[in-house]
Amino acid sequence: MAIAYTAAKIFTGNEWLNNHSVIINDGRIEDVISTANVPAGMEQVNYEQHYIVPAFIDNQIYGAAGMLLAVYPTAEALHKLYDYCVAGGSHHFLPTVATNEYPVFYSCIDAIKAYWNKGGKGVLGLHIEGPWINEAKRGAHIQHLIHAPTIEEARELLEYGKDVIKMITLAPEVCNTELIDLVESYGVIVAAGHTDASFAEATNAFNNGIGTVTHLYNAMSPLQHRQPGVVGAVFQHPTVMASIIPDGYHVNFEAIAIAKKIMGNRLYMITDAVTHTNKGPYPHQMEGDKYVSNGILSGSALTILKGVKNCVEQVGIELGEALRMASLYPAKVMLLQHELGCIAKGYRGEMLVLSNALEIQAHITS
Repeated sequence: MAIAYTAAKIFTGNEWLNNHSVIINDGRIEDVISTANVPAGMEQVNYEQHYIVPAFIDNQIYGAAGMLLAVYPTAEALHKLYDYCVAGGSHHFLPTVATNEYPVFYSCIDAIKAYWNKGGKGVLGLHIEGPWINEAKRGAHIQHLIHAPTIEEARELLEYGKDVIKMITLAPEVCNTELIDLVESYGVIVAAGHTDASFAEATNAFNNGIGTVTHLYNAMSPLQHRQPGVVGAVFQHPTVMASIIPDGYHVNFEAIAIAKKIMGNRLYMITDAVTHTNKGPYPHQMEGDKYVSNGILSGSALTILKGVKNCVEQVGIELGEALRMASLYPAKVMLLQHELGCIAKGYRGEMLVLSNALEIQAHITS
């Protein structure tokens, strides 16, 4: 049955509309029309004085409610993570596991399969960050597990995680072209991260298929006047995208503003959020509004909604653009920009109702 959802303003992902309604039928957006043209007799839900915007997407998050996925690789942990993400506006997300033993990766793959088999929502797949990274830029990652993989071990992991693994963050200077081509042949998105690549190495990787970078500025060679590094390569490249953690701890808000001015629609947000745990190799502990592990900054306490607020209030990004950074742009990275991230005919009916103060008033979901 078709339902018309109306609000004071609708942000489609491309423009703001006044006095319009979104018609949803069987989980899909059937049309976006003037409210005056809603057919007589159609059920209407009116969110007066509020905004309807595309639901958010988080491409990097590790756990919630004390259940880090790597420690609790279960459908229950994913349900907890889904609840956390939805509360922060993200209807879809990539559960992530950092550098670890291979059996942990396999268990996380099994957990996602079990979650999907039970009808679990929101999980786009698995994001594996490491261990194919550069030890020099490991951050909080476990040093003795970091290594350059063989083709055989990579293929074994990719075969086991076929259709579940959706993104792998690796260092392009550690992984040769043959390995990167192998990963991409499984439909997995390759992100450059935890990398000490030179400007030339990073640019070459971007020109040869790596389309995104994990948490800009963090754990990568910096922009310096004689060695522009990965950050310089990202700034200079015409198409490569990059995620950023807008919590004010991982990246200074002024540095986000600089990146945004240079990169425009190539910059999008993630939470990189973890949860408290005393188990496993990453004992994340809350320290203020961030997490540390073994004394090293290891993750945020963000939600995407908080990231949007920070980008608007602290960075000075226009609201519509901040919303795109949380929805359309991460959808593009995941090659889902024709399904998610916009309010338009044919898209999935995944939307948020926000107040003027950017507080969630309701969820509209397919």
